[in-house]
Amino acid sequence: MIKRTLPPSASVASAADDGKMVAPAATRNTDALCELISAHAPQRGRALEIASGTGQHICAFAEHRPDLTWQPTEIDPDRRTSIDAYASVLPNVAAAADLNATSPGWQSRVSQQDLIILVNLLHLIGWEETEVLVAEVAKALAPGGRFILYGPFKRAGQLTSEGDKRFHDALTQQDPEIGYKNDNDITELFLSCSLELLDIIEMPANNLAFVAKKPA
Repeated sequence: MIKRTLPPSASVASAADDGKMVAPAATRNTDALCELISAHAPQRGRALEIASGTGQHICAFAEHRPDLTWQPTEIDPDRRTSIDAYASVLPNVAAAADLNATSPGWQSRVSQQDLIILVNLLHLIGWEETEVLVAEVAKALAPGGRFILYGPFKRAGQLTSEGDKRFHDALTQQDPEIGYKNDNDITELFLSCSLELLDIIEMPANNLAFVAKKPA
């Protein structure tokens, strides 16, 4: 992943106890994401989270869906420490792996996944990085596997709330290559990577969730 300059509001997390970190955004959207996973995740198998951040999400997912074996990944070593601190009491969460999901070829290390989930990353990377990430996801999924993508997006090329406009502008002022991606471009990218789009779901705080499947 290219080292980018982001505004302070882009990825906020503070230190807590025993190596754990707390991200307010993760606290706010965990319940909605757990409901999303309940509705669209497979009944069993291997689940990979890309860019697991502090670890709050994946540990909530693992508690909510103990029938899945969860693999967190993160490029930041401090956040990998936080993930492992949260997950230490959970038997279905592996140690956090160092994985750069915008680097070609990573799928060979984590192939045959039944579920891959990505939360709140695409607006922080460029479009070429997004293309690499989705192409690798498609290769990493097992036949019939699901991909759940969550975050803020443009709708038909438009930013649809004042908060989104302010955040997108703050991102692009720091780095013109990043910012909100367009929903139509994401659906076309899925198609080009041979992923079948199953649903686009309106989520709280004006976010979207895309649910896709690798054909069996």
